[in-house]
Amino acid sequence: MTQNISRRNSLKAILFAATAFSIGLAPLAVQAQDAVKVGIMGGEDESVWKVVVEEAAKKGLKVETVIFNDYNQPNEALDRKEIDANSFQHTPFLDAQIQQHGYKISVAGYTAVWPIGIYSHKLKSLDEVKEGAVIGVPNDPSNEGRALRVLEAHGIIKLKPDAGVLATPIDIIENPKNVDIKELDAGVVGRAIDDLDIAIVNNDWAAKAGLEPKDAIGWESRENNPYNNFIAVRTDDLEKDWVKTLVSSFQNDAVKAELDRAYKGTGIPAWE
Repeated sequence: MTQNISRRNSLKAILFAATAFSIGLAPLAVQAQDAVKVGIMGGEDESVWKVVVEEAAKKGLKVETVIFNDYNQPNEALDRKEIDANSFQHTPFLDAQIQQHGYKISVAGYTAVWPIGIYSHKLKSLDEVKEGAVIGVPNDPSNEGRALRVLEAHGIIKLKPDAGVLATPIDIIENPKNVDIKELDAGVVGRAIDDLDIAIVNNDWAAKAGLEPKDAIGWESRENNPYNNFIAVRTDDLEKDWVKTLVSSFQNDAVKAELDRAYKGTGIPAWE
């Protein structure tokens, strides 16, 4: 008798599974994407994303981080579906990449902002900038424009009014001290500081070059800053549930605390 009931129950289970498959029902693990790959830059962000991974796991989302060391790679990898999301860029950078490559990538949720720093081993103040000073800036379109805006804000140069966020040295209309702008790879600027009078360096690369926030002789303004970083996904995925879970796994107090610790107070939450 027990054997017959068992067989009937097994048959019911098989019939239910077949019916579910035929009408499109499936176990939750198949319906919802429960594992994603996220591209990030190597360095301090790795420790921040360890906390994100832990927070995501609590919500049933497995996150695997993929480390990059070149700003141009994560969007290409996302476009090729080698990763599901990335977290390393701000809007001017993404806009430039979309214009150049035609990527269909959108902002999913904001993470943090790192005001760009001005460093020097030769000067103690921007008031000491001399005639013909050599200033290193990142050479990628958005960060170069950002660095030039910082120089303009500190009165060292003046740009065309319509130069926009992608300004280049040809947009300089006033250069009273005839400073020499050296365009270098973002990862090289900080390391070349001894060959420069001033180096304008993104925070992640500053740390890799051994530069500390306390060494900066000037900063980009933190108010009304257009360079908030974010988690990006393919536009077709933007409304998917896993995207919302991923964003909420970053935007919380645990990650905020690690962000502050890892970046020694220079990384500011951009979602608040």
